[in-house]
Amino acid sequence: MAPASFQRITNTVCVMDASGNLGFSMVEKLLQRGYTVHAAVQNHDSCELQFRGLSCDNKKLKIFYADPFDYKSITGALRGCCGLFYNFEPPQDQSTYDEFMTDVEVRAAHNVLEACAQTETIDKVVFTSSATAVIWRDDRKSITGDLDERHWSDINFCRKFKLWHALSKTLAEKTAWALAMDRGVNMVSVNAGLLMSPDLCIENPYLKGAAEMYEDGVFVTVDLNFLVEAHICIYEDVSAYGRYLCFNHVVNRHEDAMKLASMLTPSAPSLPQSVDQDLRIIQQGISSKKLNKLMVDFESSPLLEN
Repeated sequence: MAPASFQRITNTVCVMDASGNLGFSMVEKLLQRGYTVHAAVQNHDSCELQFRGLSCDNKKLKIFYADPFDYKSITGALRGCCGLFYNFEPPQDQSTYDEFMTDVEVRAAHNVLEACAQTETIDKVVFTSSATAVIWRDDRKSITGDLDERHWSDINFCRKFKLWHALSKTLAEKTAWALAMDRGVNMVSVNAGLLMSPDLCIENPYLKGAAEMYEDGVFVTVDLNFLVEAHICIYEDVSAYGRYLCFNHVVNRHEDAMKLASMLTPSAPSLPQSVDQDLRIIQQGISSKKLNKLMVDFESSPLLEN
């Protein structure tokens, strides 16, 4: 439920990039809540057909071409919007996360935040980051208490162990925060766990170091609907600030790990395990209390007047 003080000049928002699972679901949910949505995509032609299949009235939907490396196209998509939901999607010609992706994602974050700073109507930016920008630290085993939003992944540690997804997300988010603070942009970040989307596969770059995440109790996942609602709650709640870890499941039991493994590699044979290992529960080492507290009164039903 949005606070009573939630009021903006316009209820037009931009979702960038709107072509992926998260972006598409964000567009659909925002339309259902009465927003006018600018869906910014890198490939305009292939997405028009996709958005025709929306299960809601799409009269308030406008599709824009927005290349994160083309500043003009970004400002065009943002024009007239009071908010931005930003989620990086790798370019079609560079879909593999490697050391070169870091520069790509950082430059995209810089361009988008700079465009927001130049767009007078933008009141708030919800920046999608990752839990991998929180959990990868050399001292993670010695930290007292759970990892939370106050922690950052160590850049040198990520480089050393070639955790390119974590490195990209950490540097991109830090770049966005630095620019937002310097230019006075009202930004909040969502540090999401592994997204349990229909196209989840073993090649997902988030999964690098999965065994270590599991043993440390920080292997977290998030359902698509929950992640979408968290974004909207954070946008609509004027008290939201800083970073928010977002997940609704911790993979800390052997049963959970085996279930996820079979989902990622359905053709692989299951291995017999000892009874002791089957019953072992890894202590959770990460917390999303900050987000859970914010979402207590959130209502996912339509809110705005048409």
